[in-house]
Amino acid sequence: MQVAEPLRTQCVHTIKFLAVDGVEKAKSGHPGMPMGNADLTFELFTRHLRYNPRDPKWPNRDRFVLSAGHGSMLLYGMLHLTGYDLPMDELKRFRQLDSKTPGHPESHITVGVETTTGPLGQGITNAVGMALAGKMLAARFPQHAGLFDFRVFGIASDGDLMEGVSHEAASVAGHLGLDNLIFFYDDNHISIDGETELALSDDAQKRFESYGWFVQRVDGHVPDQIRRALDAAVSKVGEGKPSLIIARTHIGHGSPNKQDSEKSHGSPLGKDEVALTKEAAGWPEEPTFLVPDEVRKVFADRAAELTADYDAWQEKVAGLTGDDKKLCDALVSPKVPSDLLDKLFAKARELAGKPEATRALAGKIEQVAARECPWLVGGSADLNPSCNTYIEGSPSVRKGDYAGRNVHYGVREHAMASINNGLAVTSGFVPFGSTFLIFSDYMRPAIRLAALSRLQNVFVFTHDSIFLGEDGPTHQPVEQIASLRLIPELRVVRPADALECAAAWAYALERAHRPTAIVLTRQKLAPLDNGAIDPRAMVRGAYRLADPKDATMVMIATGSEVALAVSAAKALETNGQRVRIVSAPCLEALEDAGEAAWNEVLPDDGLPRVSLEAGRTNGWKAIVGRGGLTIGVDDFGHSAPDKDLAGRYGLTTESVVTRVRAWLEAGAKSR
Repeated sequence: MQVAEPLRTQCVHTIKFLAVDGVEKAKSGHPGMPMGNADLTFELFTRHLRYNPRDPKWPNRDRFVLSAGHGSMLLYGMLHLTGYDLPMDELKRFRQLDSKTPGHPESHITVGVETTTGPLGQGITNAVGMALAGKMLAARFPQHAGLFDFRVFGIASDGDLMEGVSHEAASVAGHLGLDNLIFFYDDNHISIDGETELALSDDAQKRFESYGWFVQRVDGHVPDQIRRALDAAVSKVGEGKPSLIIARTHIGHGSPNKQDSEKSHGSPLGKDEVALTKEAAGWPEEPTFLVPDEVRKVFADRAAELTADYDAWQEKVAGLTGDDKKLCDALVSPKVPSDLLDKLFAKARELAGKPEATRALAGKIEQVAARECPWLVGGSADLNPSCNTYIEGSPSVRKGDYAGRNVHYGVREHAMASINNGLAVTSGFVPFGSTFLIFSDYMRPAIRLAALSRLQNVFVFTHDSIFLGEDGPTHQPVEQIASLRLIPELRVVRPADALECAAAWAYALERAHRPTAIVLTRQKLAPLDNGAIDPRAMVRGAYRLADPKDATMVMIATGSEVALAVSAAKALETNGQRVRIVSAPCLEALEDAGEAAWNEVLPDDGLPRVSLEAGRTNGWKAIVGRGGLTIGVDDFGHSAPDKDLAGRYGLTTESVVTRVRAWLEAGAKSR
C-alpha cells in the first residue's frame, strides 16, 4: 500500500501522539520509544504485515512482536488504528486497573498482542520460536505452498540486544536459517542511565552477521530507506538468513527539549513539553487522542486490501483432504486423544516391576505421547542422552529441513525455554524442553512468563536432587523444586515410578493454556505397589499409597522418597506405628481439584504428619503443620556417591525410622 505525503506524515504523527497522550494521561509510561519508531511501524503495517482484525488468531497471519515492550503504547495505538477490538477508551485507560492496555503487552489480556513482552530479550527470543513454528508447520505440508508462510516481524531495543538471552536466540535463528524472521533494531543510542556508550560498544552488524543474519542499516526517520530495507528483507525470505534492520532512530523524536534524552525514556514528557512537541509538528494540542478521519481511512483501506490474502488462505484450507486435512485440523487446534491416559498407563504397566530411574521411564512413556499427539515437539539443551526426551522415529530439525520434531537447542537453556514459549503461543505445537533441574535457574524468566501468559509449555527436568551424586553442589538442586512451586499457575510434578510418570505426562498434555514442570530422577528407584490405584487419582496430584484403617500417622513423600517412605513405614510397624503413606507428585494439582479431593487424601484428622523430599523443607511446614516433621536437605549438598549422600542427609530407612521415633516420643512427652 502506498501513502503519499503529507498523509503519511499525518499518519505517523497520529501514531506518535496517541502514545504521547496515553502516557501523559496515565502519568506513567515510556513515550520516547513510540515516538522514535512511528515511521518504522507505519511502513511495516501498511506495506508488508498481513493481518485480519476480524480473525485475530488467523493461523497464517504475520506476527508482530514488540520486544521493546516498554513502548507498549506504540502497539496499542497500532491495534486501535488497524481495527482490532481495542477501543479508544482503553487507550485512555493505559496502565489502569483492569484495562486492556497494561504497562507492558500481555497476550492473554489484549487481542492482537502476540506474546507477552517487557523483560528485555524475551520478545525477540519468543519471535525466534514463532518463526521456527512457521517453518515446521510449512514443512508438514510440502504439497500445499502458502498454507503456512507467515513471517515474524518485530522491534528490539538496545536493552533486548544487551540481554544474554537474545544472543542465544539470535545464534539459534541463524543456525536454523529462519529467514521468515525480520527484526528492526531501534538503535537510538539512549538507555535509562544515559548514552548507551556508557555500557555498550558492540558492533551489532558484525555480531548478527556472524550469527548468519542478513543485516542492513537505515535512518529510521527516512521513509524511502525504511521501505527499501523492508522490501529487501522480505525478498530474502526463502534464502536461509533471518534479517536485522539496524535503524538509527531518535528517542522522543520531535520533542524540542527531550529528543535524544533519557528523560523521554521512562517518564511522561510533561504538559508543557507535550504542547511544544505538538506545536513543532503542527499538531493540535486539543483534542487529545486525535485520529483524523483520513488517517482512519488509510488503515481501513489496508485492512480491506488484506482481505484477499485471508480469503485465499481459507480456500487453501477448504481444499485440503484426507491426511492433510486431518493433520491441519490437529495442528491448528491441538486436542488430547480421549484414550491417551489409557495408552500411557498401558505402557507404564509394561515398564513397572523393576528398579528404574524416572527419567528413563518418563522418556519411554513420552514416546507413546508423541505417537498419539503429532503436535508434541521439543528438545533438550544438549542433554538428550541424559534427559531421554528425543522423539524416536522423527528426524532432527535442521536448516532447510524442518519436518522433524526434535529441536537441538545446544547449551542454551535460557533461549530454549523462551523459544518454546514462542512455539507455544503459535497455533500448531505444544513444546517441551529438557535439561537438568539445577539449570532451571537459567530458564526461570521464561518459565515465569509461560505461567503469566498461560502457555502450554512442558519443562522436563532430570537429575532432580542431591542423588545425582559426584557432580556435587554446583549440580545438586536443593531449592529449585520449592522455588518453582512458588510460581503461580506453574505446576511441578515429581513422579515416583512408571505409573506416576504416565500420570505426569497425561496431566501436562491435558493442561491446556498452562505450563507444567516434570521433575525426574537420575538414580534408579524401587517399584511401588500401586497398580490397583485409579490412574485419575494420580493425575489429580496425590493419592493414598498405603491406607491402614487404624493409621497412627501420615507420611507424605514425592519422587524418589516415596519408596523410602514405604520402607520406613514397614520398619515402623515393628514399633507399633501404622503409617498412611501419601504419594504426592503434585499437591498443587490436588488443591486445584477442590476441597473435597484434598480432604479425601489429606483430611484434617489430627494424625501427626511427616514429609519426605530430598530438597528444602521450609515449604512443607504448611502441609505437616508446626508440630509436624520435615525430612529433607537444607544445605547445598556434597560431592559423593549417592549412597553416601543418603547417609549424610538422613535419607535412609534406618535414619528416617530413628528420626520419626524420636519425634513421636518427644511429642508424647510434651503431651
